[in-house]
Amino acid sequence: MELYHFRYFIAVAEDLSFTKAAKRLGMAQPPLSRQIRALESEIGVQLFERRSGRVFLTDAGRGLLNGARSVLEQVATAVDVARQAKNGELGAVRVGFGKGLGDIVSLVINQHMRLAPNIEMDVKSILSGHQGEALTNRKIDIGFMHGPATALGLGSEALLKESLSVVLARSNPLAKRAYLRLGDLRAETLLLIDRAMSPHAHDLTLTLFRNAGVNPKIITIETTCYDEEGAMLMASGKGVTLAVGKNPTYPSFADQLIALPLREPQATLEVHVAWRLGESSPTILKFIDTARMLLQPFSRVTDIQNLPRIVRRMDSPAGQRRKRGGAR
Repeated sequence: MELYHFRYFIAVAEDLSFTKAAKRLGMAQPPLSRQIRALESEIGVQLFERRSGRVFLTDAGRGLLNGARSVLEQVATAVDVARQAKNGELGAVRVGFGKGLGDIVSLVINQHMRLAPNIEMDVKSILSGHQGEALTNRKIDIGFMHGPATALGLGSEALLKESLSVVLARSNPLAKRAYLRLGDLRAETLLLIDRAMSPHAHDLTLTLFRNAGVNPKIITIETTCYDEEGAMLMASGKGVTLAVGKNPTYPSFADQLIALPLREPQATLEVHVAWRLGESSPTILKFIDTARMLLQPFSRVTDIQNLPRIVRRMDSPAGQRRKRGGAR
């Protein structure tokens, strides 16, 4: 028994005419009659009565009709699911994002869910320095991190840049400034994130101070201003730190800490999207493509105020053609 037997049977049952059913199926009437007889023979029941040139369903035929329709509907659904998976419109994506990148990643996820509403999303906050291991061990599929991926077997691509801010206690005299330069921090203790947590942020901070000829006292910490412990240290006046993000402080310390712009030409940190080299999942590749198209038109995070214009561009006919092109 083949699926086409069900299609032939349903056509005859709906038209109650072998001639009309054959015309609808695009075949001759004698082969259709032979296939129906073969189906009746295989299942051992008579499906149609033929009287005076007319065709009637038997009780057995009426019993089979609903089941046959259900089988074909299930097959059509399965085929549709397979096609959606092939097009990256079905499946799951596990995303990791570094400290301070929640707002950016949220924009990408929200836009992607508009484009592919049946995708399942799993989002985890993972330090930039730990995302390489998470990707390699398949704990996540895509990582948003500060700086490029360096682990073997991973690829990454810059999306945009974030400007660094100086986070310090509001009780610090420098908090009254509109912005700060590195020279303003000569007398301050620098709370520097441990390199294993965010290697590119760690290295950039040291490079900026070295190039500026500033040698502050440095205390390496295994926390950040985004965490309660790190925010507590800074609020107590233990030191200052360089950070990125829209609100780079733990929420309950927002009234005790302030983030001031750092006015230095090189005080920017790239945001990268990372994935496993050789990734073949259309679902994952399509998400990466959404991140590219949404964020790469901006040069810096502060330009994201133009986001509505970019989204409209993506939803235009030209944008739809780009989306169908897939990830590079």
